[in-house]
Amino acid sequence: MNVPDVAAQPMPTLLRLETLIRLRWLAIMGQLITIVFVLGVLDFTLPVWPALTLIGVSGVLNMALIARFPVTLRLTAPFAFALLTYDILQLSGLLFLTGGLQNPFAILLLAPVSVSATALPRRWTALVCLIVIASATGLTLYHLPLPWLEPEVLAFHPLYIWGMWFALVGSAAFIAAYTGRVAFEGRRLAEALTATELVLAREQHLTKLDGLATAAAHELGTPLATIALAAREMQNEPSYPAELKADLALISEQTARCRAILQKLHSLDTSFDALFAKISLSDLMAEIAAPHHNFNVEIEMAPGDRTGPEPTIQRNAGLLYGLGNLVENAIDFAASKVTIRWQWDTETVGITIIDDGPGIPDDLLGRLGEPYLTTRPRAATSLEATDPTGLGLGVFIAKTLLGRSQATLKFSNAEGGGARVSIIWPRMAIDADSPPPL
Repeated sequence: MNVPDVAAQPMPTLLRLETLIRLRWLAIMGQLITIVFVLGVLDFTLPVWPALTLIGVSGVLNMALIARFPVTLRLTAPFAFALLTYDILQLSGLLFLTGGLQNPFAILLLAPVSVSATALPRRWTALVCLIVIASATGLTLYHLPLPWLEPEVLAFHPLYIWGMWFALVGSAAFIAAYTGRVAFEGRRLAEALTATELVLAREQHLTKLDGLATAAAHELGTPLATIALAAREMQNEPSYPAELKADLALISEQTARCRAILQKLHSLDTSFDALFAKISLSDLMAEIAAPHHNFNVEIEMAPGDRTGPEPTIQRNAGLLYGLGNLVENAIDFAASKVTIRWQWDTETVGITIIDDGPGIPDDLLGRLGEPYLTTRPRAATSLEATDPTGLGLGVFIAKTLLGRSQATLKFSNAEGGGARVSIIWPRMAIDADSPPPL
């Protein structure tokens, strides 16, 4: 059996067939209203039947698409390009019949460019722009007269017509570049935020496993106690042979072992939730650094200036993952040492992570925290995202998760070399024991 090559098949875009069909119906309605207005109200003369034929072809095409495909179909780039090309040619045909670029509706040639720039890859948008430019050039050189009051003939100077051409071409290029860039960044941000939500969901799932273990310890305690009691009573029965009593002794021993294991899990019972839900800032720093001490990088814990009582931090998966990710990132790029400093006063709480690696390149310094910012194929540099997939999401995820706790992140290069990350919170936002604002 032949297996289709999925990688070789065209990938669908974000553009749905229903969107283009609805836009085309809107265009058809507008074109018909315009013809009726020009004929009935303005009493201009124009080639009615050729214009109605072009409009009718668009209607037939829409009906054929509805009959052939589900309207929820996600269009591939070539399919969408073909439909947009038809729209350009159909509109160009109507403009040819009604004055070319002299017709004020010539600006509608930019609509397919805008749709393409929003939904299609850049190369297809470039092709749409070329078709619009070719159509505009043809309409500049060849077109029927613009409908006007008879017997007057409205004539524009060629310089004005070519000015319209330059304006149309420039607008098409600008829309393709600007709108395409904005749409591309929007899609990347949405994908990165989705990845962040998945990471946070995973961390929350791992956190909930402690609760499940506690519940298991509580539920299994009673049946294990019953087994242990029954085994002990059977051991005391004089009529049982020695071999059976040996097996019963083994059962009692293993039951006691199970109860000891469950006792460890039971130490995380919900009655202690309040104790484990909060942690001092110093203990939090020790907990964040603990998993990374086994690497060949020294981790220096350096408390800074401290004014007032020590903050108490409310545990949450996002905070722990975000800080841990930044520490791991610093260790990945450090030459031999990472310094973690923390300080607080009555207004703010701060953490600083410094490595002695190559530092942050100037061209990346202002962009750190953006999604998919990575130079993995090139030389590694400090603070570029170190997520497992190498997609450049590590720092973005950390910044997003910490930002939810009102943290402000600042990336810079340390004076002695290496990268530095400063995380600052308003104390009211991070200290679980701070009084609520008035």
